[in-house]
Amino acid sequence: MKRRDGRGGFYIPLAGAVIAALAVGGCQASDRSESGPAATSPSQAASTGSAPRSVSRLSADAAAWRRWSLRPLRPAPESPADKPVKLSTTGPVPVFTHIPTSQKVVFITVDDGLEKDPRFVRMMRDLKIPITMFLMNNAIKSDYGYFKALQAMGNHIQNHTLSHPPMNTIPLARQKEEVCGDQKVLTKEYGTAPLLFRPPYGAYNANTKIAVGECGPHAIVWWRESMEIRNLQYQAPDRKLRPGDIILAHFRGPKELKGTTMTEMFANLLKHIQEQGFAVARLEDYIQPPAGR
Repeated sequence: MKRRDGRGGFYIPLAGAVIAALAVGGCQASDRSESGPAATSPSQAASTGSAPRSVSRLSADAAAWRRWSLRPLRPAPESPADKPVKLSTTGPVPVFTHIPTSQKVVFITVDDGLEKDPRFVRMMRDLKIPITMFLMNNAIKSDYGYFKALQAMGNHIQNHTLSHPPMNTIPLARQKEEVCGDQKVLTKEYGTAPLLFRPPYGAYNANTKIAVGECGPHAIVWWRESMEIRNLQYQAPDRKLRPGDIILAHFRGPKELKGTTMTEMFANLLKHIQEQGFAVARLEDYIQPPAGR
């Protein structure tokens, strides 16, 4: 059941069994000395023996960020060879809100697919920020190709139901229609079966886990922070990012964002991450799929 937090938002407490399943599987200050291209000077690059290429690349990266009035984030570390979350085809479907890691990284997930702003594709191409897309068929069916451009950059597409119902309010048969239907469409359109599922509104119950397990995804993904127009909404009372946090955003445009564009909203999100000295990593790089996937 969703409960209101002190800021008017919602959170859903996770059951102890869910947290245990994840355990088995696996100061708001800017750290500018480690934030992206500015951390390496031309003279330092020259000492490596490959100065022209390095300096050129760093300069191009910095210029790309300036086009969006942003400073580069710190570079993401190499993903761990031993993945902290390991999925299986047996046992209950796990639910997780974060990735257990000591690396100073967070993960951005973007839901639904209502807004299809071409400038956002250009922004992602310029900044090379990894995102995970949880797409709902009713929102994307008018233009499946838009998300193929984002997928081509290495971003993964995951399951978010056909029509976005609150899953804990509908029977098991209908939940299976929603999850299996979206799984079938996304696999056909994008060539890869989704590994993960996000329930609309974060609402799920025991039947949701059954539906997810029978339809193909292998985990339910929740979140710790959500991005609004300018600010992050935190579940933690100290209002800080932590290593491994999963952040929720949406494909939304000026109509839903009170005149703000999706690229402006996303730029605001990156500023919050940059101010706290985090890198953005790819969620799927920290998850071990079941054998055979």
